Amino acid sequence: MKTIFSGIQPSGTITIGNYIGAMKQFVELQHEYNCYFCIVDQHAITVPQDRLELRKNIRSLAALYLAVGIDPNKATLFIQSEVPAHAQAGWMLQCISYIGELERMTQFKDKSAGKEAVSAGLLTYPPLMAADILLYNTDLVPVGEDQKQHLELTRDLAERFNKKYNNIFTIPEVRIPKVGARIMSLQDPTKKMSKSDPNQKAFITLLDDPKQIEKKIKSAVTDSEGIIKFDKDNKPGISNLLTIYSILTNKPIAEIEEKYEGKGYGEFKADLAQVVINTLTPIQQKYYELMESSELDEILDQGAEKANYVANKMLKKMENAMGLGRKRK
Repeated sequence: MKTIFSGIQPSGTITIGNYIGAMKQFVELQHEYNCYFCIVDQHAITVPQDRLELRKNIRSLAALYLAVGIDPNKATLFIQSEVPAHAQAGWMLQCISYIGELERMTQFKDKSAGKEAVSAGLLTYPPLMAADILLYNTDLVPVGEDQKQHLELTRDLAERFNKKYNNIFTIPEVRIPKVGARIMSLQDPTKKMSKSDPNQKAFITLLDDPKQIEKKIKSAVTDSEGIIKFDKDNKPGISNLLTIYSILTNKPIAEIEEKYEGKGYGEFKADLAQVVINTLTPIQQKYYELMESSELDEILDQGAEKANYVANKMLKKMENAMGLGRKRK
């Protein structure tokens, strides 16, 4: 069985864009692959974090993974900082990374632009991400387009290590979802939906209440034509809303277009809001149950135990290959 690894940062409540582009598909993938889902809290601290908020977000994200349908009996869910091998392997891969290639990373350029002082961790984020992936003999990494460059570097580092030291790493493949990989902002449909958007109306989180959802979809940017038709280039706003509707109901876009032929945006938006509410209500109910229970911590303890066992075996291979530590009989 092939192995999948995915990591999400615990920085704020995730959006329906994250759900559609990643988590919804994780639920399906766990039945076909050996899956590791990691809450990458060490990546989160490459930028300043409030420690209490970070702790809350870590637990909240873990509960959301389970609430959307991740089964701890089928997949391994764990927190990155509870598996020390990630930081150790990250340092080792950092030592075979070149400053030039790290400085060329688009995300580093974007996040460091115009700042007087930048964390060294922001620069060395990619080798840690590579360690996350390579520790588990990962075959496939499901990511959005914005992480594709980091995956290419991960592959380069794995090949470099294999060639220089010992052929121990599986070279992972990128898995970019064909549909729904990029859910766009509700206020600027030319930009990807992001939980860090300063405009709260631009995104819907998995924990928004029905009134917030209705309000955000009602104010979503469309166009003056008033025709419910998918046309990404000329009608990006309504096309984005049609994509959300299609994926959450498992109905083809053509069928939705036909249903709303001759009807206005107001009726379509009201129905879409109800579709989103119907999708999120059971997720939210499960989420709040988990946040109040000890079950969540038990699942994370089990996940950390399993992840540590697998990661430590690969770490030992890396250390032996590089000549670290003492050789034991």
